[in-house]
Amino acid sequence: KMQDDARYLKRKVTAGSLDVHPTEKALVVHYEVEASILGEGGGHMLGERKEGQKIIRVKSLSPSTDVGALAKKVVEECKLIPQSRLPQVEQLLYYLQNRKSSPVNDGEASVTRVDEYIELLYEGVPEKIRGSALILQLARNPDNLEELLHNEAALGALARVLREDWKQSVELATIIIYIFFCFSSFSQFHGVVSHYKIGALCMSVVEHELKRHDVWREELRKKNKSAPESGSLRRDQDKAVRKYHGLLSKQEQLLRVSLYLLLNLAEDTRTELKMRNKNIVVLLVKVLERDDEELLVLVVSFLKKLSIFLENKNDMAEVDTVERLARLVPCDHEDLLNLTLRLLLNLSFDSGLRAKMVEVGLVHLLPNNRQVSMRILYHISIDDRFKGMFVYTDCIPQLMQMLYEHGEEDTEAELISICINLAANKRNAQLMCEGNGLKMLMKRALKMKDGLLMKMIRNISQHDGPTKPVFIDYVGDLAAEIRAEEEEEWVLECLGTLANLTIPDLDWELVLKEYNLVPYLKDRLKPGSAEDDLILEVVIMIGTVSMDDACAAMLAKSGIIPALIELLNAQQEDDEFVCQIVYVFYQMVFHQATRDVIIKDTQAPAYLIDLMHDKNAEIRKVCDNTLDIIAEYDEEWGRKIQSEKFRFHNNQWLEMVESRQADESEPYLYDNDDRTDLFYSAGTRTTQNTQFISIVFLQFQYITFSSKAVGSLKRYKL
Repeated sequence: KMQDDARYLKRKVTAGSLDVHPTEKALVVHYEVEASILGEGGGHMLGERKEGQKIIRVKSLSPSTDVGALAKKVVEECKLIPQSRLPQVEQLLYYLQNRKSSPVNDGEASVTRVDEYIELLYEGVPEKIRGSALILQLARNPDNLEELLHNEAALGALARVLREDWKQSVELATIIIYIFFCFSSFSQFHGVVSHYKIGALCMSVVEHELKRHDVWREELRKKNKSAPESGSLRRDQDKAVRKYHGLLSKQEQLLRVSLYLLLNLAEDTRTELKMRNKNIVVLLVKVLERDDEELLVLVVSFLKKLSIFLENKNDMAEVDTVERLARLVPCDHEDLLNLTLRLLLNLSFDSGLRAKMVEVGLVHLLPNNRQVSMRILYHISIDDRFKGMFVYTDCIPQLMQMLYEHGEEDTEAELISICINLAANKRNAQLMCEGNGLKMLMKRALKMKDGLLMKMIRNISQHDGPTKPVFIDYVGDLAAEIRAEEEEEWVLECLGTLANLTIPDLDWELVLKEYNLVPYLKDRLKPGSAEDDLILEVVIMIGTVSMDDACAAMLAKSGIIPALIELLNAQQEDDEFVCQIVYVFYQMVFHQATRDVIIKDTQAPAYLIDLMHDKNAEIRKVCDNTLDIIAEYDEEWGRKIQSEKFRFHNNQWLEMVESRQADESEPYLYDNDDRTDLFYSAGTRTTQNTQFISIVFLQFQYITFSSKAVGSLKRYKL
């Protein structure tokens, strides 16, 4: 059946890393071939990937060869090397041109002659390079590793040469580390690499080479700064630059193979911890300043692996990790960009590192059409400190464009989550409403009944200013969605948006009547009739519409106030519920019609008196304001409110006096006072003092009780 359906064969070749051959005058191009069988409709049916390498021999390369011209020729003739890699090809050819010739012949190494190669490791550096290069030929074939593993003489000699001579020859160090890297590629051989302490050696090599690079760069900077503009000196300067790039290319090969070996060994978390103790994070971040893309891919991969542990993440926060990663976003190397973004995503869970991302301008640079980028932006948008930063970028127009392009498809979770967070900022909300922004959002949300999109609209609606009046055109559409048949989550967002519309010119009475909302609101006030979030939004909505005189009267006549009191009893432990219900009472006592209902027909004032000393400051504030209005318009309740305030402060003062009496060692307040004739006998003094206190307070009972009066009473001395 597959043979019948298969119609096309698609073959894709992707270029990989570029390197020099360890023993020959040749370049090695790594590539990947992806073969796919496509069906008649173009659909993918079957695929296979295979890695390969192409060796480009340049035997004609000599000290007099024009390296630049040869590099151009190589790029033109090899389709696997893109034009953008011309500088790298030139550097590698320059390195080959200056590499000391190795006595190794072009023949294949043989496992049966390993003893001969070991003998070369006891000679001079050129012979050591030849012997190790022949062993490397064998090690690059996985089939030979098992046999080499059992040759302790070979491995011991290689480890000894590396320890003793790695500073003398970068080429020798590269070849020997490459041999152990071949072993490190397989977990079962990690033991032998650890046995010879190759990991610790590699850490020393990397640290030393990074210091050497700093010295080279400083020397080159001094030469460039001091060189006058003359022909011969300019040529010397160019020669110094070429020499620097040759050394750099050679060094980066050594760094690449050393770090790759360490990355393989870091599979074991205990080994990774040892690396952390030797400052592996600092070394890796230092390498981020290099330009070699293949080396950067390796380093960023290593950092990404390390970043999942808190200690390593903290180490990255102490150095310029984010600053150095920022220069890689965006970049043309797709793998490097993807790895960099994933590392930044891991780091973005830390608020301090998020701040650095904003500081270096990553909000401007992140490509918004990438899923990982969107997740990073989401983490940044969580923090209120940074929401405003998006105003100064083109992110919001891009996000809105992405919402347009979704059509009737479900909106991506990351995209809508960012928009919801950013809409909580007033200036961002204004940008979102520019042009037909709000119209598009409302149209899509109402058509798809998209609760998340409506949550974004709800956040936009909370801001005072030019955005709020724009919602008048959509009040009817939103009110029409407030129905028992709709999903609660959807109604919650629509109702929340309406409740935010504190617009003076809006005729709420007409809205409530036309869409018959009062029965729905009253029904939802019953405890347990819906989720608490929806009931709370109903209360807030009632508070909003109660600002309108006619609406408040309509609601009062419908019996909503007793329903609110019942809800207050049920939710008395929830401060948000209590505060919002009290706010409804506050709105209703403003209007004559509802004020009379509140005061004369309900027990709302009594509940407000009970709440006037609540532990929540906001509840106390709204209660006091509401009770002040009630006291002003109703003398009887005014006296009750004044009496309660007096009783509360009186109790506080009495408790203070009694506690002070208990703490004093003297049994009486006036032992040293010669006015004893004013008081009864010692046995009845305490009782009479208390009576005297009560008399004092009775004199204050009908005085307007201000905070100043309270203070004066507390300071009163008998």
